[in-house]
Parts: sequence; structure tokens; C-alpha cells
Amino acid sequence: MEKENRTIPMRNEQEMYQLFLDIANNDDRILAVYMNGSRTNKNAPKDIFQDYDIVYVVEKTADFINDLLWITQFGDIMYMQYPDESPDYPNDKENFYGWLMQFKDGIRVDLHVESTEHALQNIEKDKLCQILLDKKGILPLIGEPTDQQYWVQKPTAEQYTACCNEFWWCSNNIAKGLWRKEIPYVQDMANYVVRKQLEKMLSWKIGYMTDYQVSVGKSAKYMYRWLSGEEYQLYLDTYFGGRVDEAWKSVMLMCDLFENTALWVAEHSGYIYNQDEGKAARAFLVHIRNLPPDSTEI
Repeated sequence: MEKENRTIPMRNEQEMYQLFLDIANNDDRILAVYMNGSRTNKNAPKDIFQDYDIVYVVEKTADFINDLLWITQFGDIMYMQYPDESPDYPNDKENFYGWLMQFKDGIRVDLHVESTEHALQNIEKDKLCQILLDKKGILPLIGEPTDQQYWVQKPTAEQYTACCNEFWWCSNNIAKGLWRKEIPYVQDMANYVVRKQLEKMLSWKIGYMTDYQVSVGKSAKYMYRWLSGEEYQLYLDTYFGGRVDEAWKSVMLMCDLFENTALWVAEHSGYIYNQDEGKAARAFLVHIRNLPPDSTEI
């Protein structure tokens, strides 16, 4: 007989906040609680995948790190990560330590404990912080959470020129990678180098359109809010899979979108777009695209 599938009810926001506060109020070692991240950002879309970024300001982080059962009071954990235990990244366990937890009911909590000294030095640096509890008034008064520090910044002429140069110069690497059929290298170069310049240029266009008073989000994920449907779809079409012919098509679309956007930004910002550079880089791409696989010279 098949076991009956049972869905664990997902705790709501009010229940979670009450849990965070109850845990803090019942533990004398916890002095204050604050939250940051998307849940304090009024401009971030609300959905079921939003996690809770919670920080407990404590007397000694070691008391919590060494208590293996302490985190179990937050719920039934499905799986988790201890980022500060990774041998590949630096840590400062005495001042800041975290547990990233996915619970069986769908809730995710990115939980940290932080020393008082560390909190006082850093809490005002993140303008999305919201204090939930301060038992002894140890934390400074902070303003309402705002994403202003993440707003698109108007580029200088030098930044604009550098962005264009980086895009076109590194397209050279994509070209040789595609000729060699080295798709992993091409993907890295396209997405972690060249695409970042395209994101930057599109962000500057959005910044100009909004008087530089918006954030496009991590990886420019909110660009769809301001770009036209056609323009945003063109951006999505610049992503490609593992086929060389598909990649070439998307790369050329990426060039079209970058150049058109760069010209728009130049026109509205009074900057100069180096058309000779763009034409030369694009010509090289087309040449390499048509270069036979057994060529002995470029």
C-alpha cells in the first residue's frame, strides 16, 4: 500500500517573526535581533521563496557554534549549509557565524550570530537592516530600510568607455573559444565577463530613464521592469546552451543589443561611443565564425 503523501503547512510571516523573537527573549545570551535582505526591501517582489535573513547579536558566538542542538528550535531542517566551515573561504567565527537552513515546510532561514562589537561596526553599512528587538538598547538608531545604496550609479565618461572596451575586447576570447569548440570556456567568458558589461550598459540606460533612483537587483534580475518587452526578450535570447551554432547566434544578438544600448546611453549622457572599435571587433567575430575548422592561420 502506497504511503499517503502529506504536505507540511508552510509557516507564515507572522509565525516566523514571532519564533525569532521568542527564541531571542528566552535566551539571555541574545542581546538584539535584526533582519536584512529582500524582506526589508519594499521594492523587492514578494513571493514564497523569499528567505529570512536574521542576525542575532550575542555575547559570545562560540556559545552558539558549539551548541549543536541550538538551531533545531527553528524547525524541521531538510538540509543546510555551514558557510563558515568551508576550507575555501575566510571566516571570522568569533564575530560572525552563520547557518543556512532549508526547512521541510518550505521556509528558508539564513541565520547568523554576531558579536556586539562587530554589529556596532557594521550594522549601519547595510541600509536594508531593520531592528526587530534590542533588549538593552545596544544598537544605534537606524533609519527605515532602503535599497538606495544599490541604486544604479551614473557612469563617468571613463567608466562608459571602459565598459565598451571590455565588452568588445573580450568578445575576441568568445570567438576563439567557439572556433575551438570549447563551450565551457565560452560559457564562462560570455556570462562572467562579456555579459557583465551588457548588464552594466543596460543598467545605465535604466538609470537614466529613472533618474538613477532604482536598483536592478542582483545579476540585473529586475531589468524587465523598465525595458520594453521586445528588448528584454532580446536580452534573454542572448543566453545559449551547448551548441556552437546556437552560441554564435546568441553572441551576435548580444553584440547588437550592446551596441544599440551603448549608442542610446552615449546620446543621452553626452558620451562618445567608439564606433571603430565596435566595427573592428564585430568584423573579427564574423571572420572567425566563417573560418574553416582546419585553418592554419587567421
